[in-house]
Order: sequence, then C-alpha cells, then structure tokens
Amino acid sequence: MLTERQKRILWAVIDDYILTAEPVGSRTVSRKDGVGFSAATVRNEMADLEEMGYLEQPHTSAGRIPSQKGYRFFVDHLVTPQIWNKKELTRLHEFFSSTTGTDHLEEVIQHTSGLLSQMTNYMGVVMGPKFEESSLKHLQIVPITERLAVAILVTNSGHVEQRKIVVPDGVTVQSMEKLVNFLNFRLQGIPLRQLSKRVAMDYQEELKYHLDQLEPILLMMQQIFQHSQEERLFMSGATRMLDQPEFQDVDKLKTILDLIEENNTMIHLMEPTIEGVQVRIGSELSLQEMDHMSFISASYYYQGEAVGTIGVLGPTRMNYARVIGLIDLMSKDFSNRLNVLVDGK
Repeated sequence: MLTERQKRILWAVIDDYILTAEPVGSRTVSRKDGVGFSAATVRNEMADLEEMGYLEQPHTSAGRIPSQKGYRFFVDHLVTPQIWNKKELTRLHEFFSSTTGTDHLEEVIQHTSGLLSQMTNYMGVVMGPKFEESSLKHLQIVPITERLAVAILVTNSGHVEQRKIVVPDGVTVQSMEKLVNFLNFRLQGIPLRQLSKRVAMDYQEELKYHLDQLEPILLMMQQIFQHSQEERLFMSGATRMLDQPEFQDVDKLKTILDLIEENNTMIHLMEPTIEGVQVRIGSELSLQEMDHMSFISASYYYQGEAVGTIGVLGPTRMNYARVIGLIDLMSKDFSNRLNVLVDGK
C-alpha cells in the first residue's frame, strides 16, 4: 500500500502529465500546490513508485509518466469526480430540455454523442436501446411474391425496421390488409417486446372473429415481431483524436479508427457490466491496439432496467475527474429523457 506522501506525489505526477503530455520531473512535482516536499524527497519517492510499477521512465531524462497501474490507482483512490460549474450544467440541462419536442430517439442519441465529444474533446459514444424498447407507431406489410412479403415497422422513436417474412399457405392479401388494420388500431403504442404476448393473451378471440385461418396468421405475426438483436451505435468526435499528442502518428490513429468502425468491437466495449460509472484503462479493454486508451462509460435505464450505454473514448492521459463527473450526470439525465420519450410521461 502506498504511503500518504507517495499518493500525493503520484497524484501530482498524473495531474501534471494529463495537462502537458510531457514526462514530469521531481522539481516540477515539488513546486505543485499541495505537495510540500523537497525535490530530493520527491525524486526518491518517484524512484520507489517506478520500482513498484506505478510510474515509468520513457527515456533517459529525469521525467516520468504514469503506468497503467498508476492510472488504475489514481482512478480508484485519488480521483474526485469533477463537480461541473453552473454554466456547464445549464448547457447540459438545456440540451435535454431542447429534445423534449422531438419523438425521434435516434436524433436525441446522435446529439448526445456529439455533446459528449464537445464537452470532453474526446470521442463520444452512445449505444442506443435495443429495438424492442421502442413501441409500435405504424405497421405495413408489402407483398413481394405470393409467398414472400416485407413487414415495415415504424416505432415511436422514428426508427424504421424492415423484416422479410414468409407468407403461410392460405393467407391472402386481403387477410394481410385486415391484419395490418387490426394491429395498427389495437397495438399502437405497445412496446415491441410485448406485442406477441399481448396478441396471444388479449386479442386471439377478436382476431379469430375477423380473420379466417388464425393459426397461419399467428405464425406470420411471430415472424413480424421476432426480436431483433440489432444494436445501434452513435459515435462523434473521431477527428478530435488528432488534437491529442498521442495520435500525431497518423498510422496509429488510422488503426484505432478502423477498429472503432467495426461494430462488434464497440458493442463489446459498450456492454454494461457494473452499476455506476465504469473506467477501463489500457489492457483492461482487451484489445492490444487500445493499450494506450481508456474508456469511461455508464448504463442508462428504462423502467429500472439497463438498456444502453453512454461513454467517452480517449487516451489513457485522460482528464478522469472531468469525464467521470460528466458521464455520471449524462447517464442519469439520459435515463430520464428516455423514459419520457418512450412512455410519454
């Protein structure tokens, strides 16, 4: 365990390195407010911290930089999430208030990822809620051939989903038209994940009265309302990476951006694993290409259940206090906005 003096010196090194991106020397640390030790004392402690793996010496200069272990200790024990000032909080709350007039969830999510990037100067990432969390606004079935059709579902969030379906034997175009009219009348506003259950429990008798051959109709509805596993990722600020000294190497940046564009990579990072704000540093991201990056994220909730994630991706030399504070605030505000948008309350 580190002594209080070592903690103070480690904090000072990381705080200075986050600001300057330059190796930090003992004289610089000794002059920082709140340190209060001589340069010689700081130099000895920095050597011990390096031996313990919390600091690294990138070259023969006297300066040192934090290691991943150092950042991990810093985040777990030394960081106090930043309390955002009144002007920034007002901007944040005005943003969510300004989205009250839109019923397009994708638009809100895209703006949220952009705001995350603007307020941190890193990359903002939002994983939209699964399609099933939206509710039905309109359904249309378009026949392609005698046995094939396309079901078009429009949700309250403005998302359009197209699903190819096989038309069961005995289901006519007229039957499909009756079915569409019935479902649009009865199921509008019902969450997609509840549609099959609602039909089975509440409307079978009514469907049987209006439509012949109920069994093939129910089979077709299962195809229409089958769960979609599509995840929707919204990313903003990739070019802001160019502002960071770590990414002046264009080839390195290109490798990162190519990796980010692969949805599976980002979906893996965005999966909620713990409650609250999660900070993953370097190798904790389980991707060799991201060993010099950190990802700070938090889940947002719909009706008490985690349905998506917001996050910020940037270098390990990240302003952790500022980003942790922002992610905590925005995940809560986004949860509130999502529940209003989907439920209308």
